[in-house]
Amino acid sequence: MMPWYGGMPAWGMGLMMASVLAVLALLVVGAVLLAQRLDGGGRAAAVPPTPQQVLAIRLARGEITEAEYRARLALLAGRHGAG
Repeated sequence: MMPWYGGMPAWGMGLMMASVLAVLALLVVGAVLLAQRLDGGGRAAAVPPTPQQVLAIRLARGEITEAEYRARLALLAGRHGAG
């Protein structure tokens, strides 16, 4: 018969190590998720462009002429008869 000196059996050590690793993994995942939430997810907030910016982009791409740009810009500004 082997004396028992308060030692832990092998399966108990394995279970303890697995539980410590699981707790550490949960702490790391929690810290990463918290950091992402505080940082806004690491993405810049998507701000839609203003109608004036859309017109300027379309003019720069050559999709509309300068006359169309000015007419539509005046329409957006509320000057329907301006040209």
